[in-house]
Amino acid sequence: MGPRKPRLARLRIWARAPGEWGAGRWAGRRDHEFRVHGPRVRGCRDLWRRSGRAAMVRKPGLLLPLLLLLLGPAPARSFGQLPLILNTWPFRNATVAAWKTLAAGGSALDAVESGCATCEQQQCDGSVGFGGSPDESAETTLDAMIMDGTTMNVGAVGDLRRIKNAIGVARKVLEHTTHTLLAGEAATKFAESMGFVNEDLSTNVSQALHSDWLARNCQPNYWKNVIPDSSKYCGPYKPPAILKRDGITYEDTAHGYSHDTIGMIVIHTMGNIAAGTSTNGIKFKIPGRIGDSPIPGSGAYADDMVGAAAATGDGDILMRFVPSYQAVEYMRRGENPTTACEKVISRIQKYFPNFFGAVICANVTGSYGAACNKLSTFTQFHFMVYNPLKSEPTEEKVDCI
Repeated sequence: MGPRKPRLARLRIWARAPGEWGAGRWAGRRDHEFRVHGPRVRGCRDLWRRSGRAAMVRKPGLLLPLLLLLLGPAPARSFGQLPLILNTWPFRNATVAAWKTLAAGGSALDAVESGCATCEQQQCDGSVGFGGSPDESAETTLDAMIMDGTTMNVGAVGDLRRIKNAIGVARKVLEHTTHTLLAGEAATKFAESMGFVNEDLSTNVSQALHSDWLARNCQPNYWKNVIPDSSKYCGPYKPPAILKRDGITYEDTAHGYSHDTIGMIVIHTMGNIAAGTSTNGIKFKIPGRIGDSPIPGSGAYADDMVGAAAATGDGDILMRFVPSYQAVEYMRRGENPTTACEKVISRIQKYFPNFFGAVICANVTGSYGAACNKLSTFTQFHFMVYNPLKSEPTEEKVDCI
């Protein structure tokens, strides 16, 4: 008697309407039955039946992940291979660190933490980690978050002071508390209780930035409707109703802004998704300011059933539109990642046509995309990608819309 042949499991899938599964080779097909060998479905407890009975899957939101698990990744970028590392800006070392973590057997969360921590240590572009973006009082503070797309748990810190490893503290919030976000001095005390070292985040560079800012009459700053005129002079500032009688006059100065964030998406070979962010915020912010980066759905968002997104740019504008959450919801409805990102940008443009910002998106298959708002000084957005189709981390770019 010859060797026993492996039984086949059957998966029958109904699509309620054409296009319900989104763009791709299966869109619009109805009542399809797929036969796959047992080893391909051993990890899917609800589907694998040694009797060979058909598994009936009727929830549309589950179809795309189940197809990926059973059929494996298809060729071409629209169904790209996993794992995937995707992060904002040309922060290559962060991409490499995340990839090495996965290669060593780490989880998607481990990879996000490792990638963002690398940027914190290397002070990526001066906009991540210690020694950058001093606030009005010359102090550098940090924001970070990390999200587990499997459990939907989040850990985040805002206005974190005197602790260098912000993403590490965010991970501790996720793992050791039932909270989502800790901020300010209390977040620092929590970090110390978790074993993090309390140390000055200022450097000669950040101190020089602050001195130069003072010499330029505190330009730029983020005050409005105050006296003295914040577009011309330093504070302290008060509402006009209090100081309008003073009648002081001043001289004009220049105005300008610059800020970036690392946002990272990691999709594990097993389909687990994580996303995270880290930043030191905007230069010369009002002390206590927290931007979009540590806010779930704004700085980043992840859902194993759909994909993930992360945003970068003017956090005070971005957080009003929860762009990362919105991008994931667009993908849930069937939009491809590029279109999802573009729709998010277009939505913000209606209210703030001159905002600075970009979004990266990836779905559960490993397909990815990005979009940005076009300005005279910002016409293309650069980001990093690493997956099995590439021999090394690759910098890609998109034209802003």
